[in-house]
Amino acid sequence: MFSEMPEAVLARMRYLEEIDRVDRVDGTSRMKRLRQVTPVTGRFVTLMASIAPPGTYIEIGTSADYSTLWLGLACKQLGRRLITYEILPDKVAMARETLVSTQFDSFVELVHGDAREHLADLQDVAFCFLDAEKEIYRDCYDLVMPRMVSGALLVADNAINHRDTLQPMIDYALVDDRVDAMVVGIEKGVLVCRKK
Repeated sequence: MFSEMPEAVLARMRYLEEIDRVDRVDGTSRMKRLRQVTPVTGRFVTLMASIAPPGTYIEIGTSADYSTLWLGLACKQLGRRLITYEILPDKVAMARETLVSTQFDSFVELVHGDAREHLADLQDVAFCFLDAEKEIYRDCYDLVMPRMVSGALLVADNAINHRDTLQPMIDYALVDDRVDAMVVGIEKGVLVCRKK
């Protein structure tokens, strides 16, 4: 996957990485910043997505579709569709540009709205990447987990750098008897849960 990334995807990734880099130092407000994953985390999430079982792939917290591009590499190779949710209109507009410019719009569905209002409609979730506002992680976890197939993976970003906010949710996942879970100390930390 990584050695076969289309130039349009690489170009859009570089473009979004530069915006994110500038956002982090120029005083752009938190809600306006892209706040996207690092390339290392992107690769890790791609690898996790590539070993998930067949089923519905979802991403909660699209931003401008940087992580969607990483997930899309796995989905494209596996012939799977991805549904991604974003609540902020400005980011939805950027995400649409990303999907069109990379031709990922053929297998990625971008939903403008609060994922929590849509998750109850899903079935057979095989993979979930959770990278939204940290205060809603537990809500999303509780909505997604009953809809996951056996062997499905839920990967939640920022498990270390936002540990104060996420600790109750992490503690819950680590003792949830429906999953095997652990925090992986890569970059900002990711919680990885595998449905039994």
